[in-house]
Amino acid sequence: MADSANLPQSSSLAAPVLFREAAAAVLFREAAAANGRKIGYASLNSEKSLNALSLAMIRLLDAQLRTWASDPAIACVVLHGAGEKAFCAGGDVRSLYDAMRRHPASLPNPDTLPFFAEEYRLDHFIHHYPKPILVWGSGIVMGGGLGLFAGASHRVVTETSRVAMPEITIGLFPDVGGSWFLPRMPGRSGLFVALTGASLNGHDLLRAKLADHFVRAADREAIFAALPTAEWTGDAALDRNLLGAQLEGFSAQAVDALPPSKLEEHAALIASLCAGDSLAAVVDAITAYAGEDNWLRKAAAALKAGSPTTAALIWALFQRGAALSLAEVFRLELIVALQCCAQPDFAEGVRALLVDKDNAPRWAAVTQAHVDGHFLAPVWPEGVHPLADL
Repeated sequence: MADSANLPQSSSLAAPVLFREAAAAVLFREAAAANGRKIGYASLNSEKSLNALSLAMIRLLDAQLRTWASDPAIACVVLHGAGEKAFCAGGDVRSLYDAMRRHPASLPNPDTLPFFAEEYRLDHFIHHYPKPILVWGSGIVMGGGLGLFAGASHRVVTETSRVAMPEITIGLFPDVGGSWFLPRMPGRSGLFVALTGASLNGHDLLRAKLADHFVRAADREAIFAALPTAEWTGDAALDRNLLGAQLEGFSAQAVDALPPSKLEEHAALIASLCAGDSLAAVVDAITAYAGEDNWLRKAAAALKAGSPTTAALIWALFQRGAALSLAEVFRLELIVALQCCAQPDFAEGVRALLVDKDNAPRWAAVTQAHVDGHFLAPVWPEGVHPLADL
């Protein structure tokens, strides 16, 4: 059953309507708005797991977002997470680990293929959503959570936002479109973030052009409650501007809450560390950092302890993805993700970090043939790439 305390209310409009009560993985609500329009609210509902993204969540979200996209009454969609700690801490890698254990070296893995294919399809849809979509990126936003966040028309962060793509620690790679949006960060900061899993705050995301609005976390309910009062038109472009103007009003009140940006503070150093023309040169430069900044020291340590395969895949994807469309990036990432499920590092990384928790992964040796093998498409069950129609 939903917790009505977390839902937007309006004294002048009808209360939000709760539906799909049985679909507890994601809660959906609609609120009556001005001009006969409605706002759709979707809440990831797994607070104890920091709203880790499961296949059930992906399927519920995809179906409802498509329903709202085709409903002329829906003017705007809001996506957020239950609780205050996290929007979404990433994909449910424990379930993926279990799937890899059930089907070791299977390519494609019959249990991980649906997860990755449907997750990427959902992320791609959000990038092209035909209506304004606000994603509330407060608290922890990692991995699959950033996949949901990055493509929204209005990406909101707060002083509590903690954002990362930490796949270097588990032997995967920054997927969910990371091969598209990370290379588009200023300079080579995206490469640094990908290789180190460095944690970013809301100010960092504004600088990286991965967020659009910074507001106070405490203003969430006020922002959600204000949405139904806007003069929605049903014209997507006008309504996007309308939503942006509403959010800017709250942003103006949050200037003094903006934390310092590590990406801004260390922009020149990051550019220097990542300036090498080979992966080895960049890795050597980052891991040799011996300064006093704790954020940079943690980043260097994470890369040093992380999966060499992941680092090699990141480098290769940055090179290969530069000339690809967003859809082509998702198709390529699906191949690489499924190969990771059939290779040892991903399962080993999850084991070491989350299962046995010994923090002593035994990473595979890296050769060029090993890396190149991750880009070989499997024989698809239906004879065609699952994302061919994107």
